[in-house]
Amino acid sequence: MKELLSVAEVILDPSPIHPNWVLEGTPVARNNVLSRSADGIATTFLWDCTAGRFNWFYDIDETVYVIEGGVIVKDAAGVTRCLKAGDTFYFPAGARAEWHVENYVRKIAFCRAPLPRVLVFAKRVFRFLKRLTDNGRSAGARTAMSHNN
Repeated sequence: MKELLSVAEVILDPSPIHPNWVLEGTPVARNNVLSRSADGIATTFLWDCTAGRFNWFYDIDETVYVIEGGVIVKDAAGVTRCLKAGDTFYFPAGARAEWHVENYVRKIAFCRAPLPRVLVFAKRVFRFLKRLTDNGRSAGARTAMSHNN
C-alpha cells in the first residue's frame, strides 16, 4: 500500500506538451502517477500546467477534477467551457479539445483505456446470463462501499 500524501506534497515530473500541439505561449506541463490499476486499464494522474494555448487529443477516456486555477476548454464543435477549481469534466477517447490556460491549472485526471467493442458486448452478455442464472440469490448482497445506518 502506498503512503498517504496530500496533493500539495506530490512531486511532479516534467511532462512536455507535444510541440505541434502548442498554439500559443510556452506552456510547461508536469505530472505524476498517483495510482494505476493492476490490469493497467485505469490510471490516476496529478497534472499541472502554466499559461499557454494548446490542442489535446484524447486516446483514452479522461475525467478531470480541477484542484487549482482554471482553463478554458473548446471542443471540436467550438463549444467553450470555463473549468475552475472544483469543476469536473469528462473527455471521451477520440475527443479533441483546445486548452487555454490563462495563468495556471492543476488537476487530477482519472484515465481509463476503453475496452474494444467486442469485449464490451461480451461483458454485457455475460452479465445478462449471470442475472438469468442467479435467480435473485445475491439480492441481499451488500456492496463493498455500503455501511449500516
